[in-house]
Amino acid sequence: MGRRIQEHPLWCLRAGLVPYDEAFAFQKQIERARYEQALPDVLLLLEHPPTYTRGRRSEAAELPMGVDWYRAQGIEVVESDRGGRVTYHGPGQLVGYPIVSLKPYGDDVHDYIRRMERVIIASLAAFGIEAGLIEGLTGVWTAEPRKIASIGVHVSRGVTTHGFAVNVNNDLQPFEWIVPCGIEHCRMSSVSRETRREHELEAFMGVVEREFASAYGRRAVAVDRATVEERIAAAVVAA
Repeated sequence: MGRRIQEHPLWCLRAGLVPYDEAFAFQKQIERARYEQALPDVLLLLEHPPTYTRGRRSEAAELPMGVDWYRAQGIEVVESDRGGRVTYHGPGQLVGYPIVSLKPYGDDVHDYIRRMERVIIASLAAFGIEAGLIEGLTGVWTAEPRKIASIGVHVSRGVTTHGFAVNVNNDLQPFEWIVPCGIEHCRMSSVSRETRREHELEAFMGVVEREFASAYGRRAVAVDRATVEERIAAAVVAA
């Protein structure tokens, strides 16, 4: 990665607990501003309330209890335009939504995802967890193996949305009620399960920001939501 690319900023926004539909709408706003080069690449880091998301390849059998049953448990079920199948999001899980232009990376989606996998593996290693990939399966897995992180992205006009989810301190029980990522008998894990203690999510975010900037040749810059929204508004006015 050349020096010129490394000098480009990566805006890192820690957004807190955000409902899925609100986060999706915010991603789309950033995506449109990124098309217009009104802001640099953005990494949104957040949590969702309990939610099952269904990717473009999801099938009804992946939610065997039926949508009404899940909603009775307090878990929302929503459609998503990301790749992949059904997965769960909930408090204590770190969700990362990079809104990134792929142009500096040769518009290579596969390379983009390989870098993302390395980000997750390196972040887990910083917490003493050995993790890697399994050929033919998506996401990142522990040595046991159990799935500890999921990946699902969407690319439009060379700009990415959606991204990854790493189980840090979240409840794993809701994964038992579905066919996660379309993988039968898939067992899940989390950072707290692997290390036998809970971790500050903010500390894990800091490691992810550092590893993401390193993997993509960017300079991490912390920003607040107001800064991002100002740029979005300016882009709308300019259009």
